[in-house]
Amino acid sequence: MVVPPNSDVASEAARRRTFAIISHPDAGKTTLTEKFLLYAGAVQEAGAVRARAGRRAATSDWMELEKQRGISISSTVLQFPYRGHTFNLLDTPGHRDFSEDTYRVLAAVDSVVMVLDTAKGIEAQTLKLFQVCRSRNLPVITFFNKYDRPGRDPLELLDEVEEQIGLKPTPVTWPVGIPGDFRGVIDRRTGDFIRFVRTAHGAELSPEEIVNPDEAASTEGTAWSAALDGCSLLDAIGANLDVETFLAGITTPVFVGSALTNFGIRMLLDAVVDLA
Repeated sequence: MVVPPNSDVASEAARRRTFAIISHPDAGKTTLTEKFLLYAGAVQEAGAVRARAGRRAATSDWMELEKQRGISISSTVLQFPYRGHTFNLLDTPGHRDFSEDTYRVLAAVDSVVMVLDTAKGIEAQTLKLFQVCRSRNLPVITFFNKYDRPGRDPLELLDEVEEQIGLKPTPVTWPVGIPGDFRGVIDRRTGDFIRFVRTAHGAELSPEEIVNPDEAASTEGTAWSAALDGCSLLDAIGANLDVETFLAGITTPVFVGSALTNFGIRMLLDAVVDLA
């Protein structure tokens, strides 16, 4: 039966975002899942993958073995509202011992967020999972995670994404400062500087300080100049966001941040609403 585009069913379907997060083990997938719940208002305080005294475990790691080992060994479906949409987020195991569960999950989603550890780039399990996404023509949003720690040059990571998975990366945000000396990001759509503010253990929402370019040039110095040079290079090679090519599986929008410290989470959530 064909559903009319203006029907209640079609309207409800248009409000839904069913997606999975994929990554190599320890790249930050479950931490990102927990921060999505925090920023959507589904939890008041984010849990931790390896919970310490006084800090609860991650919502998606509900099995006792998952809490003990700090890894996901089963898939979890988390439903929550955000910006008038209903999110169905599937947190999947990253470890290869449980990869069959992940492969089945990828048959049920409409898009994927691919999390990369900035220090390591494309890793073996990420590549395997992406190949499944490719076979199902799933649009992929890429998140360069752990940028608050020492890591690789972002241009090098972009090259690796294009060479190893065959998608043209189109950065939506671009880092100011090097990995480990992270100052924030430039939103390439607006030119604004969003300053990185670290939160205590990342359990609560991080304040978002938007700084105009003139002030950023004054306060960030050479880090700002280097970031502008990077943006100019991206403009020159045409690495700009294009929703049509993203949905067609030709390009992948790239966001930069730190799931552990809550930086870049809201922009990534908004991208799932606006792009996926």
